Amino acid sequence: MILELADIQIQPGREAEFDAAIQRGVTQIIAQARGFLGWQVHKGLENPQRYVLQIRWESLDDHMQGFRTSPDFARWRELVGPFFARPPQVEHFELLGASAH
Repeated sequence: MILELADIQIQPGREAEFDAAIQRGVTQIIAQARGFLGWQVHKGLENPQRYVLQIRWESLDDHMQGFRTSPDFARWRELVGPFFARPPQVEHFELLGASAH
């Protein structure tokens, strides 16, 4: 399992619109991709224009070669891209350890 972590900064004053757009985009677009396992999105308390999107993929290729090269990626960016203050910073991680809860 691979964890994609996207650190997203949006334009001030557009939080409510983006809240709806990111959730719609993940559930209607990304969740249909091959290798998609699940997601979470967190909104900053101190900085409400900052979001951390976590997506679990079966493999790095499912994200980078499958989803990122598909027409669905363009649909995703079309939906959420207009809100970005700057391009998201995206990194991938593999699980090293976890708690039981």
